[in-house]
Amino acid sequence: MSIKIGILGYGNLGRGIECAIKQNVDMELVAVFTRRSPETVTILTQGARVYHIDDVEKMKNEIDVLILCGGSATDLPVQTPKYAEMFNVVDSFDTHANIPTHFDAVDAISKKAGKVSIISVGWDPGMFSLNRLYANAILPQGCDYTFWGKGVSQGHSDAIRRVEGVKKGKQYTIPVDSALEAVRNGKNPELTTRQKHIRECFIVPDEGADTAKIEHEIKTMPNYFSDYDTTVHFISEDEFNANHTGIPHGGFVFRSGKTGWNEENSHIIEYSLKLDSNPEFTSSVLICYARAAYRLSREGQVGCKTVFDIAPAYLSPKSGEELRKHML
Repeated sequence: MSIKIGILGYGNLGRGIECAIKQNVDMELVAVFTRRSPETVTILTQGARVYHIDDVEKMKNEIDVLILCGGSATDLPVQTPKYAEMFNVVDSFDTHANIPTHFDAVDAISKKAGKVSIISVGWDPGMFSLNRLYANAILPQGCDYTFWGKGVSQGHSDAIRRVEGVKKGKQYTIPVDSALEAVRNGKNPELTTRQKHIRECFIVPDEGADTAKIEHEIKTMPNYFSDYDTTVHFISEDEFNANHTGIPHGGFVFRSGKTGWNEENSHIIEYSLKLDSNPEFTSSVLICYARAAYRLSREGQVGCKTVFDIAPAYLSPKSGEELRKHML
């Protein structure tokens, strides 16, 4: 029996979800929901249908898990609580500072509706979060460091595209090399947010747009750019299309810790990712947690979860016996 998946939003992340479903034999795509006119959206999966977002509720008995592919700036804070009332849902909400508030809102609605929701799924928050938790538990005496990039942040790119006067925009997160090497060499530096990363934005402005206003709004945007050294480049659409259409990303999580009676031995845990496609990798993580949401729902669980609450076995299509035999 296949897990029936719905996709809400058919941008880069939604297309990645569709591709990931193809690689998971226990899943099938039932429907894609879009704010565009459905007849203008062409998907790859034969047999799946495209519907307008206004028709979501009509499909609530046909879908096991709805994966929400909107942006964290304005979409998911509204969409996840709304659709958690009708479906088991999974989202990739990635505004770290607002996760507790988002969790509380979704949890209350999911419990009332008898549904399972899993929020903030991806690689950070998500896989990086798990590695931070594991490393902290293993090395309680130590320091944490997370570096992102060099790569395109989907959430930050979405945020700059929402700024008035921006036609196209792409944001790159870049680790500061000296900070990265100091951590890797076990120097345990005390680093501010600004000392760890720089942010670089490439903007195609609308004709006649106030570029000074755009730059000021981006650089002062809370939770996204205000705590970083940010450079904003205004470029032509031709240059943007030639040099900024890819979506690579990656990063590193470190835990530098001590063990021994006198803490005489040092250890460094490093987890890293190098991704050709940020949205396709994120989609692959979302699919795993959609499987977990389905299984938890079948067990009768309700409410909101994060990656911290999900046992690893729930992510895999393999049985417990197969996992113990081949992966343990």
